[in-house]
Amino acid sequence: MPSVAEGVKLGIQECQHQFRGRRWNCTTIKDNLAIFGPVLDKATRESAFVHAVASAGVAFAVTRSCAEGTSTMCGCDSHHKGPPGEGWKWGGCSEDAEFGVLVSREFADARENRPDARSAMNRHNNEAGRTTILDHMHLRCKCHGLSGSCEVKTCWWAQPDFRMLGDYLKDKYDSASEMVVEKHRESRGWVETLRAKYAFFKHPTERDLVYYEGSPNFCEPNPETGSFGTRDRSCNVSSHGIEGCDLLCCGRGHNTRTEKRKEKCHCIFHWCCYVSCQECVRVYDVHTCK
Repeated sequence: MPSVAEGVKLGIQECQHQFRGRRWNCTTIKDNLAIFGPVLDKATRESAFVHAVASAGVAFAVTRSCAEGTSTMCGCDSHHKGPPGEGWKWGGCSEDAEFGVLVSREFADARENRPDARSAMNRHNNEAGRTTILDHMHLRCKCHGLSGSCEVKTCWWAQPDFRMLGDYLKDKYDSASEMVVEKHRESRGWVETLRAKYAFFKHPTERDLVYYEGSPNFCEPNPETGSFGTRDRSCNVSSHGIEGCDLLCCGRGHNTRTEKRKEKCHCIFHWCCYVSCQECVRVYDVHTCK
């Protein structure tokens, strides 16, 4: 299904948006089957986020394709045709997120059938990403009537905006649960499972992200870890957060240069109906890590 590839791309784009100001900014490598390089080889919280957001992206894109009628394998969700609510009735095309989740599960979990800790971690985080969509399905409505009077309102079951899902998963990344690996002897042989590292923390739910290996600091280039370092990255000189020059540049300091940019300015609206603008040159300070 083309929507599967579209969903993976959607997940990568969201990852790059969410991590745009961090030392690891979800960099991808062109012409490489392992598009993130060695970063995903480790069971870090970065790996956890990538698996979750990519799995969610596939489910989201497949569900959207079904609702738009661009896939012959699926359509609208017929389950939401029951009694209407107060002041509205069912209409439009309810999005079948359950089908999207099913396709994502078959795609993302296909290679995660080994009895080891990494497969257990990947399956958990894949499911956490997909569950995010199911948890945030909501009614979307449209008004009908003279002059927008909303005499009749039709509603359908819809997915949230994917940016909202990305924000939610980013919060889950920040609060991800560190795990330890345990081995058990079963009839099929040794099986690895995960448990929370710290007993005084609550056990992670199916909606939490999990990991069991620490992350590199991503300050310097390292081919073994997949770190590209932060040299020449733009930083925010006025911020004390992770995107600020102090933290992003790992204490190496930063360079500042001026940059001229052409921008539209002094725009005027003419009746009726167009806008005319002048072109101004503005000077900005650009700060980059040493």
